[in-house]
Amino acid sequence: MWRILLTILSALLVFGVANQACAEDGYQLWLRYQPVDSAQKMRVEPLVTHYVGPSGNATIDAAMDEFARGLKGMIGTPPVRRETVMGDGAVLITTAASPLLKGMALPFDKLGKEGFLIRSATVSGHRVTIIAGNSGGGTLYGVFRFLKLIQTDQPIDRLDILDAPKLQVRVLDHWDNLDRHVERGYAGQSLWDWQKLPLYKDPRYTDYARANASIGINGVVPNNVNGKAEILTAEWLEKVKALDDLFRPYGIKVYLSARFSAPIELGGLKTADPLDPVVIAWWKAKVDEIYRIIPDFGGFLVKANSEGQPGPADYKRTHADGANMLADALRPHGGIVMWRAFVYSAENAEDRHKQAFTEFQPLDGKFRDNVLVQVKNGAIDFQPREPFHPLFGAMPRTPLMMEFQITKEYLGFATHLAYLGTMWEEALEADTFRPAKGSTVADVIEKPVDAGAVTGMAGVANIGSDFNWTGSQFDQANWYAFGRFAWDPQSSADDVARDWAHMTWSNDPAVAEPIVRMMIGSREAVVDYMTPLGLGHQMATGHHYGPGPWVSELARPEWNPTYYAKADANGIGFDRTKTGSDALAQYAPQVAAEWGDLKIVPDRLLLWFHHVPWDYRTKSGRTVWDDLVTQYDAGVDYVKRMQAQWDRLKGKIDQRRWEEVRDFLAIQRKEATWWRDASIAYFQSVSKRPLPAGHAAPPRDLDWYKAIRTPYAPGRGE
Repeated sequence: MWRILLTILSALLVFGVANQACAEDGYQLWLRYQPVDSAQKMRVEPLVTHYVGPSGNATIDAAMDEFARGLKGMIGTPPVRRETVMGDGAVLITTAASPLLKGMALPFDKLGKEGFLIRSATVSGHRVTIIAGNSGGGTLYGVFRFLKLIQTDQPIDRLDILDAPKLQVRVLDHWDNLDRHVERGYAGQSLWDWQKLPLYKDPRYTDYARANASIGINGVVPNNVNGKAEILTAEWLEKVKALDDLFRPYGIKVYLSARFSAPIELGGLKTADPLDPVVIAWWKAKVDEIYRIIPDFGGFLVKANSEGQPGPADYKRTHADGANMLADALRPHGGIVMWRAFVYSAENAEDRHKQAFTEFQPLDGKFRDNVLVQVKNGAIDFQPREPFHPLFGAMPRTPLMMEFQITKEYLGFATHLAYLGTMWEEALEADTFRPAKGSTVADVIEKPVDAGAVTGMAGVANIGSDFNWTGSQFDQANWYAFGRFAWDPQSSADDVARDWAHMTWSNDPAVAEPIVRMMIGSREAVVDYMTPLGLGHQMATGHHYGPGPWVSELARPEWNPTYYAKADANGIGFDRTKTGSDALAQYAPQVAAEWGDLKIVPDRLLLWFHHVPWDYRTKSGRTVWDDLVTQYDAGVDYVKRMQAQWDRLKGKIDQRRWEEVRDFLAIQRKEATWWRDASIAYFQSVSKRPLPAGHAAPPRDLDWYKAIRTPYAPGRGE
């Protein structure tokens, strides 16, 4: 009897351990490759009996490894690799140069270097599926697309897919410091364990590369734009080389943030003047050294003359002078410069919204064609909502690349559910009216300014050492969405969210569709409870955690939330019309006419461009004061609805991830309520208006909210 009980107990323990090992934690991201249902399995198995591909190409090998991994997870047994087609069901994982494709007249001329085709065809009398590109990288992207079709329960029997990226450079910018602290990072330490590199290469680096390749990201900047010059020394370049070697099979190049003053700090020079021949020679020698160590190095990302960083203006030179000096050093090696347009100065009294345009627009046409001017989606700083940056469309002779922030510095960090695909879609589909109606921001960044110019998009990464990579399950969606929008800026935020939900959570529509609905309205909810009606930068000091609309004592005017709201007894909002800063004049006349006219400006941008009385009527028919309160409450109410929706999914999602999201939604509701209460308390103290009927008063007085201190909030700078 005791033996029987021990046997049962042992079995239960083993079963329990196995179950724990298989418990979902988010590490696999959207590449979970869970078993498909029986109907999909029956459809897939006859079409993937074996796979064929050339040997000796590291990227094709990576593609075939991923193919086998995916199929093993989804149908249980991986297809066998063969040297040639042996019956129906072969999948050809190859390139345009393959002898197997000879005479098939496939449209590789439409694919460019990184595009791919997936086609159902007949080879040697057998029914096969071809996955191929002009390069191994294109083929790898094709394999990930093929696996996604199976993951999302799509048919694979009659395929004819051609796809290619619309942007050449699709890069993640990591704001990671060499001590592993991540500026504006909410997912643990830096992924890069520099102390152990180059001799120990964490397997996570390969999984990171796989995830990026699956969404078409082809570049990584591992160090912070506010970082140190040491990254350019030989010792550190060997560490960077170790990462580059791991990333190369996945089509990913490594770039580095270069500190403009490196010739002084590393070279012992007395100047970093970009027109000084000695400085030019130093950078040329440094670039040559980098390429000896890392032959496929991508180039430099530079933050200059912004927030105290050194730059060409220190020597009375222009941004073009600085960027071109580096571009000339990189050109013989095929490298590029990504020069950030995020600039503002404490000494400049001009509206911060205007400063980047003022500095960069007159330089149109003066940058080398291997320079990309990297422009944020809005003119201030990654706010929950901003109008599109006026530089888009205003520099037709200069390559511009979009910079999005994937890490949620101003949108509730990792704990608030805020899907950013809708924000990015809003920015990309905005009409610049330059040169004419219908010229969207997406069009501007997609079209090369000339035959040799580069195109691109950058995203400030939200990745760290947390086991789920991004600090929360739903923040993975923003990493995924960035890759999709970088591949195709015309993407649909709704479609991207749906694909991610199906791959990450479940193919069951009863699970995926409610999740998609939560996601699509989530960013708007954050706008509502943080910065409604066009308010901006109302966050507390330094860490940007929690509300601080009353903050006014900081040294630089543009650091203070009161600078942006300009709330007084008479009204609220920043006048950027002709009677104010006239920032609207930086946009095309058609845009300025719409946003500058109180009769037609959308309520969502009202206070961004206009200072209006508290009793001004918005499009809703409510007064500005009543509408502000209504929007604050709407944001909190949306979080409550997300909580209720998530509760209904209990039992339909693995327990560990379900509980994490449940708890994070509770944090979001608490903090959204804090935002609502503190903001109303402050603005009511200024406006002296009663609350509209049906809206509760904040439970504490204003002084109580002002007294809140959060000195250890994550994500601070160095």
